[in-house]
Amino acid sequence: MSDEQKIDEQAQEEIETPVAQEIDNNTDVDLETANNIAKEEVVDELAALEAEELIARIKQAQAKADENWDVALRTKAEMENVRRRTEKEVANARKFGIEKMINEILPVKDSMELGLNAVIEMDIEDESVHKIREGMELTLKMMVDALTKIGISDIAPQEGDAFNAEFHQAMSMQEVPGKESNTIIAVMQKGYLLNERLLRPAMVMVAK
Repeated sequence: MSDEQKIDEQAQEEIETPVAQEIDNNTDVDLETANNIAKEEVVDELAALEAEELIARIKQAQAKADENWDVALRTKAEMENVRRRTEKEVANARKFGIEKMINEILPVKDSMELGLNAVIEMDIEDESVHKIREGMELTLKMMVDALTKIGISDIAPQEGDAFNAEFHQAMSMQEVPGKESNTIIAVMQKGYLLNERLLRPAMVMVAK
């Protein structure tokens, strides 16, 4: 090979080497950029997934909180209902718990009234009878006062009053000249209320 040819080859190598290095450098830069972009895309995807999962968990937690709140409200309402029912039952027990005992006492009161009326109708002018009458009147008054204090009141219709099925019990119905239909013609037994609730209806005879 001539000296001239050697010089040309050497010159060609010197020209090609920087170009090849520049291409290699550019290739490295492109790969790094591509890697960086890929990494960013992966990070973005992971972030999106995490955000979606977080949102889903928040929604789930909110739904659970709403459910627990509803349960708490229902429980509170039920407890309030229980409290009101208990208060009502206690109040009723105070008002009407003595009903059985009163039903046992009322016949005694009826008997005392009948006996007193019999003594009054006899109209006997005798000192001993007069004292018995005074004693019966005093005892009956004490009983009436005691019953009134615990909420007992009389149902005492009069002859000629209109029959009221809510407070009266018709023992019989009779045609009576001069009496309007459905009016009371006789009272056989008084009735009673316990704190405005019917305890025993008055027993009456009614015109038809």
